[in-house]
Amino acid sequence: MSTSDDPRRVHFQSPEYLVDRLDAIADLFDKDRTDLLVEAIREYIEDTADNETFQELVATKYYDDQLEFETVKQLVGAETAQRLRLLKADLEDEPLGLAAPDDVDVYEGDVTTVDAAADDDR
Repeated sequence: MSTSDDPRRVHFQSPEYLVDRLDAIADLFDKDRTDLLVEAIREYIEDTADNETFQELVATKYYDDQLEFETVKQLVGAETAQRLRLLKADLEDEPLGLAAPDDVDVYEGDVTTVDAAADDDR
């Protein structure tokens, strides 16, 4: 996706009453219809990107490898995307596999052992 501010022509159809209302607002503010549409789209995208439910959806799809990082960046912004990338990397890491310390009695002598073979017989 491009981050360029260069204009791109977009063609879409809209109900006539919406176009009429948009034109009336444009006339009232002495603005161009296109300027109002771009402003409305920008505000919608910013509001959506800040929405917690939307961010959770993006995160879930990113963690499930359904979205690429660049797409995530476009959807939620660079800072949030970077945070999601770090969390994803952390989730994908293998456990450290550290052994329990030998010099500390974390159970203070009250050790209970479990016989795994006995549990399998049930």
